[in-house]
Amino acid sequence: MRLRAVGSLWVVAGFAAGLAAAALWGHSLRMWDRHLTRAQMAGLILYDALGEGRAPPPGVVLTRLDPAAARLAEAGAFDRLEPGLRPAYVTNLSLLTDSANPIGGAVLTLRVVSDDLRYPVSGISAGRDGSAPEKLGQLTRMLAAYCSEPVLFARFGERAWQRVDGRALWGCAAAPADLRLPAALLAAFALAVLLSHVGQVSAAFDTFAQALRGRRRLGGPEAYESDGPDELREIVAAVNSYLEAERDQLAKRAVVLSGVSHDLGTPATRLRLRAALIADEELRSRLEADIDRMTGMIESVLTYTRSELNLETPRQISLSALLDAVVADYQDTGRPVTLREAAPLVVEGGHSVFLARRRQQVVAETRPVLVTARPIALSRALSNLIDNALKYGRRATVSLEARAERVAILVEDEGQGCRAAEMEALMAPFRRGANAATSDGFGLGLTIAATVAEQHGGSLRFEDGERGLRARLELQRG
Repeated sequence: MRLRAVGSLWVVAGFAAGLAAAALWGHSLRMWDRHLTRAQMAGLILYDALGEGRAPPPGVVLTRLDPAAARLAEAGAFDRLEPGLRPAYVTNLSLLTDSANPIGGAVLTLRVVSDDLRYPVSGISAGRDGSAPEKLGQLTRMLAAYCSEPVLFARFGERAWQRVDGRALWGCAAAPADLRLPAALLAAFALAVLLSHVGQVSAAFDTFAQALRGRRRLGGPEAYESDGPDELREIVAAVNSYLEAERDQLAKRAVVLSGVSHDLGTPATRLRLRAALIADEELRSRLEADIDRMTGMIESVLTYTRSELNLETPRQISLSALLDAVVADYQDTGRPVTLREAAPLVVEGGHSVFLARRRQQVVAETRPVLVTARPIALSRALSNLIDNALKYGRRATVSLEARAERVAILVEDEGQGCRAAEMEALMAPFRRGANAATSDGFGLGLTIAATVAEQHGGSLRFEDGERGLRARLELQRG
């Protein structure tokens, strides 16, 4: 399915989920406000029912206390009037009616009995704004705002005490369902689904990008697959087509160069035989040198092309043993190449209450450094770096730096010729240094070494060392 279509569907679904969550939230707020308003209106009607003997509002039951209960009310023992409320918290409130009212001047005494809390009615009794009915409405609204089961006892003036049971209006059972939590959960669920889908699509593109970025590394696939959207599948198909064409082009180039090298072998042999018949020794040596240079250049180009094809199968090898073997080959021929031993690992201990300083322990690195590599290609790259160091310096020193994920082969010379900035330019094909006239080579050694480093997930760069120029060939261990 197209990414645009999937994105549009998810945007519409997210928008619908947002609207539904907002609707639930708004409906919950409206129902709650309606519940509080209904309780407040019941308080206004209740005032007239207590003062003028009218009918109480629907949901409110007025019961006149008998003489025994009235005596308990006079004594303030309201906890004994409601045995079902234990413990019983009594909230006192007195409302003075307006003198202009027909029943003005009377005091409405209210006692709110609850087993949960005492209600904060100080603001209602101390407030000067609002009439007594309005204040009673504020009280009933407050009772509805708290989830409790209060019972009121009221006395208007010197009249008898009455029990006011309005839990059908302001009790917990009368409160509307709070839909704000389901609304928040719906919005969170929709957001989580959207983020999850976006993360999956992004992960599909990121996975393909990482795989494509490491395609020249060891064990890279010939083709790529993806289960993402149609756009990603089209990109993967286009990349597969391009890589197949690239491999075919490199293979054809290698075949052509191999054919040229093979076809030039016979003429080169005839030229050598004919050159041997030349009586002038100086002319004969120059002609043979030109023939060797011509065949060597063709073999160098063929070697570089084969290095791009990744024909060698990678396997796990000991890099330290490989360095020992390559350096030993140079030493057997009397070349000034040495292998520097790896620096010992220093392990620092923790603090101790008995020692002022931390203890340190030196651990010798005796285990081989294992990597997954192409040994022939890696040996060729290392030989090219050593030859380059001998060419520009008096000697070559090889060392190894191993870390958890990467390993570096260092080749340092003792020359004073090229600097690191100049060597970066010589990594291009057929680029040679200032001593090209006095040294052998075709300008492909560093190019091949850099190509091998990229195939092993690393890189080749140069830096100024303590004595001369240092080449750093980094490889990925895994």
